[in-house]
Amino acid sequence: MPLLKRKPFCLIEKPEELNPNELVFQIRFTKEIFRSYNEYLKRINLYRKSVWTCEVTGKGNLTYEEALASEEKAFKKTQKIPTKYVAPVLHDVQFSMLNLKDLVNSIASKFQGPLNEGDEVYGKKDGRLHPCKIVEVVEVADRKQYEVEWLGDDQKMSGNASLNGDELKVKNPPFSKCALKSFIKDSTYRSIPWVLHNHLSKKYGISTIPPEDMKSNISLQNGLVVCISRKRKRSAKVASEKGIIVYVRRNKLSSLLTGKNADGVNEHSEDQSIKYPVDDLLVQPTVEDRLLTERPSPCRDFNVPMECVGDLLMVWDFCTSFGRLLNLSPFSLEDFENSLCYKDSTPILVVESCSSLLRLLVEDNSKFAMVVENRKRRPKITQLTWIEYLSDFLETISAAEISSHISTIKRGHYALLDIHIKLAIFRELVTHALETETAKERLDEYIEERQALSATRRDEALDEGRKRREERERRKIEAARKGVKEEHKVKYGEGAHNGISDAIVLYQSNNSSGNSEDEGDSTGKKNAKKRKLQITTFEDVNNPSKRDIHKLMKNEIKESIEMKSAKERKEFLEREIEKRFIRTSPLGKDRNHCRYWFFRRDGRIFVENSEYTRWGYYQTTEELDALIGSMNTKGERERALKKQLEKFYNNICSQLQTRSSEAVQRDEMEEALVRRSTRVRAPPRENATHLFLKYVNKWKDI
Repeated sequence: MPLLKRKPFCLIEKPEELNPNELVFQIRFTKEIFRSYNEYLKRINLYRKSVWTCEVTGKGNLTYEEALASEEKAFKKTQKIPTKYVAPVLHDVQFSMLNLKDLVNSIASKFQGPLNEGDEVYGKKDGRLHPCKIVEVVEVADRKQYEVEWLGDDQKMSGNASLNGDELKVKNPPFSKCALKSFIKDSTYRSIPWVLHNHLSKKYGISTIPPEDMKSNISLQNGLVVCISRKRKRSAKVASEKGIIVYVRRNKLSSLLTGKNADGVNEHSEDQSIKYPVDDLLVQPTVEDRLLTERPSPCRDFNVPMECVGDLLMVWDFCTSFGRLLNLSPFSLEDFENSLCYKDSTPILVVESCSSLLRLLVEDNSKFAMVVENRKRRPKITQLTWIEYLSDFLETISAAEISSHISTIKRGHYALLDIHIKLAIFRELVTHALETETAKERLDEYIEERQALSATRRDEALDEGRKRREERERRKIEAARKGVKEEHKVKYGEGAHNGISDAIVLYQSNNSSGNSEDEGDSTGKKNAKKRKLQITTFEDVNNPSKRDIHKLMKNEIKESIEMKSAKERKEFLEREIEKRFIRTSPLGKDRNHCRYWFFRRDGRIFVENSEYTRWGYYQTTEELDALIGSMNTKGERERALKKQLEKFYNNICSQLQTRSSEAVQRDEMEEALVRRSTRVRAPPRENATHLFLKYVNKWKDI
């Protein structure tokens, strides 16, 4: 059973007089039954804390369920040692002072058995094991040596040698050293001296009383063997006295901060013992929580069904982030959503997106490309031929969800498909596009460039830190110099002050000349280093290593930003890193494991529930501020999420404001369209809700 604070923990017994029809609460992994929900909740929260220890392996900081799994795994490992060898091995392990390697070797050599003449074993020769046969056993100075003859591949003799016992290995040992090592670690709760678990000692009748020569160095605490060090003996008395003082001081402080009940017992002693941050579900409500703002409810007005929002975001994020690779100019999430919902015809935006993905698959010479070549399709994917290519692709992958709709697509009725079918098609296209060599090469390039940019950014930060330190040192020197001047002026008068001023001027001139020489030397060294790097790069241009390429890219970046200010350099590096998009990761999770997403080209924060079935979003700065204010930093997840939101706060706010201003302009256009007088004969403005139909792919490769 798992241990709590290194002590056995007793489970609650089954309640008495339990009726068959009575509703109760049961813990799944301990089978404990509770009538009260509060008692059940208190016990399950205790089991979820990382305070349990595996009784078999001694691993700590586990939950109760993790400790149970660790014990079960350890018991399975012990089965690798044959049963007849378990007791003798444990006898040798108990209270042994050898390290693990020596202990394993001694036990393994003991159970290899005596080697006799005629045995075929493995012997060490040139640092490797070779098959050999024992010819003679010779005892030399209380040690055995073995005359062996080496065996060739055809079992013929190929020479002889004299080897020690540790240079021979039995062909079929009863157990491996790895299994023995794992068995020893799982069977003991401490090392040097190695001490077996109590249940193993009782089971195999092994003594738990330490030998006489060890009793002065070890002691028993709560049934466990503990070593006594000199330092612990010496500091025990001092620590106890300090403990009393600290205990009194803490009690006085707690009595001032929190009230006590009539018996003088602190009511919040359990809360004070908790060290934050902890798992969010273990955070108990306190008075401080009243300072947190109420978390706003996310908006959920999507045009597509709720179960399709995840696929919608994934496909849109891929198409906009890898637009240069696909030759597909970016578009907004609303336009993509409206295009998928449009039923009258297939919008150009959908046609261009599908065509770009299909074009990438054809150019990659994949299985789909071979199918297209065999069917002798037209060489170009256009607005007229994209349906044929899409049908060929769907027939190639043979997805069960989509295969029944291929006939509808071939008849030219793609727009009439359900939204979840359209998104399933896009999902398959994106999945196969990511597996192409072109996409993998582009990702590798982005990763290398991001690494070079990140290294340059680190160097910039180090240079700024060095400059700040030099500035502080310079100010200290100037302040000290000024103090010396004033002191001499008061002490020796104006003449001495002038002499000191002359000396300081002379020192400054000498120092400046020395600095100029140093600067000249350092500049010369830099130029020589640069020329050397250029020569090395020119020599190794045919076979450059990854490190050389990384260094070359880093130097090119430094040269390009050399003339800019520190702020401009920092902004430039941030922009360039952001351009090398690899993947979108969530900002973090809240108390209930809901994930928060922020996409670069959409000014909203999306929320995904823990079951990945419901989505929502925040779209104003007020909602963002309320969301940050509602995060309880006592929990690990919400603390990390709040840190990320504060880190990207300015970027998120700017995009939220841009989105809000665009929404206001769009509403004003619609109102102006409604107010337009019937007497005005000028052509009316286009409907703002159908602007997605005017999409033009400006990056199309013609």
